[in-house]
Amino acid sequence: MEEIESTIEELLPATEPTPEIRSQSETELKAVLEAIIYVTEEPLTKPQIAAALNAPAELIEKLLGELTGKYEKAEDGLTIREVAGGFKMGTKAEHHEAVRAFVKSLKPPLKLSLAALETLSVIAYKQPITAPEVLEIRGVSGAGVLRTLLERKLIAAAGRKNVIGRPVLYRTTKEFLIQFGLKDLSELPSLKEFEEIRRLSLPEQEFPDAQEAGQGASRGPGGPPSDEPESGD
Repeated sequence: MEEIESTIEELLPATEPTPEIRSQSETELKAVLEAIIYVTEEPLTKPQIAAALNAPAELIEKLLGELTGKYEKAEDGLTIREVAGGFKMGTKAEHHEAVRAFVKSLKPPLKLSLAALETLSVIAYKQPITAPEVLEIRGVSGAGVLRTLLERKLIAAAGRKNVIGRPVLYRTTKEFLIQFGLKDLSELPSLKEFEEIRRLSLPEQEFPDAQEAGQGASRGPGGPPSDEPESGD
């Protein structure tokens, strides 16, 4: 009898494992997670999300992985990526030019002057750095430019350097990472890419020849002074 039962079991098709059924609450949580990332301008960290939704951190991490994977499909124009330690929804890099052209057709873009962008690039690549050190690299005093960058929260004070006079040190901020779409400082573009960013940020009539524009960011100590006026905007 046992032999007959064993033979019957061997002849029957193998039973497939029951697929995991996602609970309604988990499905809803994923939808809410997607919605809050969409409406929030600041990048959201995993602990922030877990606390706000009263959900386990492991579940939030799992759902974030599913959402980022969902938006990796070619037919989606949006993406969810890690920026400045958090998660933020934005347009995909391959669509930036088309989106930028559309936005420019709606209203003038918010711009920094060439002097401000040059100073910001020096701080980004040399931070923490003092105002006299920025002056030494650029060859031009930029107190007004520093004030503008501070007001726009692109840079912040980072203590004082332990030298005579104890000048203030400056560094870039989280807002800098957000505005340039960087996860962290390791994603800073090369100097050549930074020059292209400057081109896209300024009207053509304000932007000099590429070689001339690159002199400020790459000028060493003792270089010739820039002709760019030190306006704060």
